[in-house]
Amino acid sequence: MPANPVDPAIRDAARLSVAPMMDWTDRFCRGFHRVLSRRALLYTEMVTAPAIIHGPRDRLLRRDGAEQPVALQIGGSDPEELARATALAAPFGYDEINLNVGCPSDRVQSGCFGAVLMKTPDLVARCVAAMIAESPVEVTVKCRIGVDDQDPEQVLPDFLSRMRDAGVSRVTIHARMAWLEGLSPKDNREIPPLNYPLVHRMKAAFPDMHLSINGGIQPGMEAEQLTHMDGVMIGRAAYHQPWDSLGAADTLWGDAPPFTDPTGAALAMRPLIEAWLHDGARIHNISRHMLGLFHARPGARLWRRTLSEGASKAHTPEQGLALYDAALDQVREASEAA
Repeated sequence: MPANPVDPAIRDAARLSVAPMMDWTDRFCRGFHRVLSRRALLYTEMVTAPAIIHGPRDRLLRRDGAEQPVALQIGGSDPEELARATALAAPFGYDEINLNVGCPSDRVQSGCFGAVLMKTPDLVARCVAAMIAESPVEVTVKCRIGVDDQDPEQVLPDFLSRMRDAGVSRVTIHARMAWLEGLSPKDNREIPPLNYPLVHRMKAAFPDMHLSINGGIQPGMEAEQLTHMDGVMIGRAAYHQPWDSLGAADTLWGDAPPFTDPTGAALAMRPLIEAWLHDGARIHNISRHMLGLFHARPGARLWRRTLSEGASKAHTPEQGLALYDAALDQVREASEAA
């Protein structure tokens, strides 16, 4: 069985990671998150294996070198297809390839991948073994604690054992069941109760594996969770409260944060935004990921409103930058007046 390569630097980065989130963690979002934290491991949106094989691969897998460390998440359930997709993705230089065994959406279920694969761990084992054989970087898995009427106390340790036997030694566990019948994807992110103690017990039961916890992680919870786990993955909080989630994240590695306040981060984003706009992006492609930067701070509402309402009228790079500058000026004025 081919070895699954381990990069100590990427494992170190996995101390804190930002979850793969459909329609959210595109390259503009990842570029923004990288400005906030130099150390956190970032993930792409899930890209299906068929899309990588047959679709516009250069567009789907495009990334900026400054995003690193960054992992690619792939969705699929056919070992040969996943192996081919992994090989085709290799030249794009991602630091990790992750298999999605956690997404509960209807679209994912109909394709027989995502969380529904928790019901077929032998198939998942064959999938990851095939991916490992084609990957120059570590292949990892993101999963749930179980689905539907499964008993997570039995299912999760069995799943982890099978992953380990197949060569996977790093897994991120979303600490919720996925209820594939009767709940929307949104509800599946909120309604099934969190079971952190079970995930903590998995780390004690599998000390040789690198295990991260995901699900409901709010700003300020990371350090406590790291007393139980090797890593913490944050999701929606990193998107809706990016400064609170990532502004001081680098202190988890003993580093000073890049900025002392969100205004500094916003200023640092400007040249990156300018480059993206001149490369063909529209300001909405970028600013939609930044609406929460000033969450709960003076000017937050003006920032969101200015960027949201003005983006559709900003058709040129110059107009996009002018809109961004206007929104930031409003935040500064609100902050000075507070």
